[in-house]
Amino acid sequence: MKGNSYYWRKLHSLLGVIPLGGFILVHTLANYQAFERGPEGFAGAVHFINSLPLLPVLEFIVIYLPILFHGIYGLYMAYQSNLNSGQYSYGRNWAFTVQRITGVITFIFVCWHFYNIRFQVYMGNITHEELGSTMHQITTNPAFFVIYIIGVLSAVFHFSNGLWAFLISWGITITPRAQKISSFICMAVFVLLSALFILSLVAFTGDEFKEAAGLA
Repeated sequence: MKGNSYYWRKLHSLLGVIPLGGFILVHTLANYQAFERGPEGFAGAVHFINSLPLLPVLEFIVIYLPILFHGIYGLYMAYQSNLNSGQYSYGRNWAFTVQRITGVITFIFVCWHFYNIRFQVYMGNITHEELGSTMHQITTNPAFFVIYIIGVLSAVFHFSNGLWAFLISWGITITPRAQKISSFICMAVFVLLSALFILSLVAFTGDEFKEAAGLA
């Protein structure tokens, strides 16, 4: 693998933005419907996604395979990394270190979230219509709520900071000025997506989803 590490890293970088970046954006907007429009809006977003043609094939090719490769190869990169390499400025060294740490946290969190949600749907333990009530039961558990906050912030930071690195490694932002501007844009992406995700999690704890879950 070492002889082809340049190409593996390029593929790892590409998959982190396309398609996984798109998946994060879609996931964010779908969950935000819980805050914007309540249980009905979230149910409508879930229905729209699950009405897409060939969804199982799309999930396997566009989501699961890229996540597995990006996650497993990312763990390998984190294991091989020298977190105090000194090859960047202090700020970029800090971001490099956090990028590796959040990558590990994100991969574990995604696997755990997949087991709690999507795997349970595949097994027939819950239906798509019950996803809102399932998220209500998860997020009203204080420990799980904290885990979700940590997992979401890790995933969003990993994507946003990875996007900054992607723009450099693929020759899109070459000059220091372009890289500085892109750093502000990526920071804004982190703040925006984090806010939307957190608002979604708070919405799932609300009375509307409690009533939808039949727990009122």
